[in-house]
Amino acid sequence: MAPETVPKAALQAGKLAVRVYENREEMGRAAAQHAADRLRALAAEHEVVPVIFATGASQLATLEALTAIPGLPWDRVIGFHMDEYLGIPENHPASFRRYLQEHLTGRVPMRKFYGINGTDGNVERVMRAYADLLHAFPPRLCLLGIGENGHLAFNDPAEADFNDPQEIKVVTLDDVCREQQRSEGWFATLDEVPRRAITLSIPTLFRVPELILSVPGFRKAQIVRQTLYGPISPACPATVLRRHPNATVYLDRESAAQLNL
Repeated sequence: MAPETVPKAALQAGKLAVRVYENREEMGRAAAQHAADRLRALAAEHEVVPVIFATGASQLATLEALTAIPGLPWDRVIGFHMDEYLGIPENHPASFRRYLQEHLTGRVPMRKFYGINGTDGNVERVMRAYADLLHAFPPRLCLLGIGENGHLAFNDPAEADFNDPQEIKVVTLDDVCREQQRSEGWFATLDEVPRRAITLSIPTLFRVPELILSVPGFRKAQIVRQTLYGPISPACPATVLRRHPNATVYLDRESAAQLNL
């Protein structure tokens, strides 16, 4: 593990703590060290440590650093993820279950990981069962990102509801979200990107006591500025992070380029 990196800048936006690092690698190491410290502390207090993990390009540096830290209590961790495409099998290159197998569960000896099955014909049953698991093992930590349209999980602006009565739901993905998936290389063309997905709702994410966000890259600069300085509204779902009692967002120089530092 590299020595602890020092942020270039630190600020507060509402209740949201913001840490800025020179590059994606330093950002990932810092976010991973934060997560590692919390895993150790939670394992000292609890028999099991349920954690929600995000996917996508923004999480790669963090997961690479986190899975390289020796001695973490992975045998106590019960993993969840926050969304999955409808109709995408687990072996598809863009499947989030496959992503987490490659970048997380295949690298560390996690006690258990529960995936969302997007190909089961009975979607309502899948969602009920996943909600039941989240109640049986209430997550204590969540690693996540922010989409280019400000989404949290797959709660795009048209689908985001800060008071959503649903814990997990089927959503229609907007064109900005779908274009992000294509531009990050998960699909060859926009037409290949599914239009619907299963996602955890924003209240489900907000029940988690601590959120650690990794948001690198120049493509995120505009939405990061809006998240920190814009009105809190479902028009930019990530703005609600400023109300969470214990959330930290890790940025790199590129994603922080439009901030008042």
